This record gives sequence, C-alpha cells and structure tokens, in this order.
Amino acid sequence: MLSNFTFSYRSSNQMIDRYWIAFFVALSLLVGAFDASAGDFDPIYRVCTEQCEKTGCVGERCFANCRVPSDGASLDGPWYMQEPLYVQWKHWDCQSDCRYHCMEDREKEKAALGHGPVKYHGKWPFVRVYGIQEPVSVALSALNLAMHFHGWVSFFILLNYKLPLKEDKKPYYDYTFFWNIYGLLSMNAWFWSAVFHSRDVDVTERLDYSSAVALLGYSLILAIIRSFSVRKEAAQVMVSAPLIAFVTTHILYLNNYQLDYGWNMKVCVVMAVAQLLIWAVWAGVSRHPSRLKLWVVVLGGGLAMLLEIYDFPPYEGFVDAHALWHATTIPLTYIWWSFIKDDAEFQTSSLLKKAK
Repeated sequence: MLSNFTFSYRSSNQMIDRYWIAFFVALSLLVGAFDASAGDFDPIYRVCTEQCEKTGCVGERCFANCRVPSDGASLDGPWYMQEPLYVQWKHWDCQSDCRYHCMEDREKEKAALGHGPVKYHGKWPFVRVYGIQEPVSVALSALNLAMHFHGWVSFFILLNYKLPLKEDKKPYYDYTFFWNIYGLLSMNAWFWSAVFHSRDVDVTERLDYSSAVALLGYSLILAIIRSFSVRKEAAQVMVSAPLIAFVTTHILYLNNYQLDYGWNMKVCVVMAVAQLLIWAVWAGVSRHPSRLKLWVVVLGGGLAMLLEIYDFPPYEGFVDAHALWHATTIPLTYIWWSFIKDDAEFQTSSLLKKAK
C-alpha cells in the first residue's frame, strides 16, 4: 500500500512538474512574442532596409554614412578635418538612417490604406527634428531638469541663508544631506533622459536606465528614512544597505548581463509604488502642515505612472504616452520641492521650540 501510494504521489508530482514546465515554456514564448515589434516582421520594411544597407539609398534619397570606398579606406579623414561634435551629433549611422527612412516610407503607405502605426525595434515611429529623435521628450526632460535645479537651489538657500543655523553653522533639519543627494541624482537622471531621447544608442540607453533606477532606489530609501523619522546613523545604514546592494546589483545586471526591459520595468514599478504607498500612509497618519501637497504628489504620481504602463503611439509623430508622463512630472516636481522646503521649515521650528 505504501509503495503504491509513494508511486502514485511521485507520478502526480511528475505530472504537475510537466504542466508547470509547459506553462513556463508557453509563457516565455508569449513574452517573446510581446517583446517583438510588429514592424520588424513587415516584409516590405525588411526588404527596404536590406537594400538600403547595400546601396545606401531609399528611393531617391541616398545617405553619406552608407558610402563605402572601394579601397576600404576611411572616409572620416584626419581628426582636424572632421566636423564639430555638435554637427556630428545630428548625423546617424547607415543602419539608423536606413531604418528611419524605410520606416517613414512604410508608415506613409500604411496611413494611406487606413492602418495605424506600429513599433519598429521596440520604438514608435517618431519624427526627427534637426537630428533629434524625440524632440518633445527632450524638451520636457530639460524642463524637468530645470525644475529640479530650481527646487534644489531654493532648498539650499532656505536652509543656509533663511532658516536659523546651529552653532557649528549647520542646519537644524536632520535630512539635509539626503535631500541634497536626491537633488543631484534627480538632475543626473533627467540629464541622461534628455540625451537618450535625443539619440537612442546603446550607451545613452544604458545611462538613462541606470540613472533612473538609481534615482528610484534612492527615493525609496529616502521615503523610509523620512517617514519613519530614522535619525540615528546606524539605523540609516541598516535601512540603506540592503536597498543599495539590490539597486547596484540590478544596474550591474542590466549593463553587464542583459538589458531586460520587462524585468527593469517591474523593478522600477515596484520601487515607485512602494515609495508612493509609504508617503501616502505617512501623509494619512501624520499631522504635517503640508500633507496636502504630499497627497497631490502621491495621487498625481500614481496617475502619471499609468502613462508608463499603458502605452500608445505618438500623436503626429511627436507626443506619445512617455512624453505626456514627462509633462505631468513638471508641475509635480515643483509641488514636491515645495513640500520638501515646508518640511525643513516645520522640523526646524519644532526643534527650536523644544530647545526653548
């Protein structure tokens, strides 16, 4: 009896294992299918790009980057003969030019037939302006950078020149160092966002993704430290160390093993949702005088995050969901830094009252 039960138990386990294996294989195939872009498999587009990379032309348009001399010599010339860097930045290599113009022609043909746009190589078809790939996202990224710079500078001026200082000339606010680092990481992330949206190449993509992950990870640390009023240095290290280790490992994974877009999206969404929930709970239980501003940022940030999850093609080749997300973060950034300054004033006044 026992042997029969053991045999049947093992058989059922093996059957369940087979089902799980089949499920994960099917899931991986589905994920692979979703990751692939419809435009990549368009036979007309593929023939166009293959011909362009051989001839250097799409229709009557030919590209200097695709010209290869018969003797194999370089066309770039000596370094002192090359164009300035700001001029080179507007130029694209042969493959990029071929893909862009083949995509442009194919989308015009499909639009004439009443078909909507599709993605090519993971990207929506955008219209270039002066060599800039996504001009609206670049402009909005620059505005976000400017908003963070303004907020960080005004925060610095408030603490060091407007609020009372300790005898050692340091601010009373316990979280000054953390918010200064946050400001620098934010400006760094938006700088690389602007660069990436202007030229989507491997190095700019990795810098943009890495900077965004670093900012999200640090923001989560900051949310925990501020909301739980973690003031002791040992406790701050205990909170920060595991998250810093995880974020560092994730960035190394993206840059040295596999730039997995799906996994990176999940990591970023989890970190973003976690910190929004922490701030929301803290705003609900605390009696902070500026909790309304915090609620606006939490709710606005949560709604804006939907634009990152639910994608749609760019309107007139310029404004897509990601660009709209950039637009929503501009006013939220102003309100956020306003809350940070209010928090500094509130804690400083509280500490001074206790000292009296």
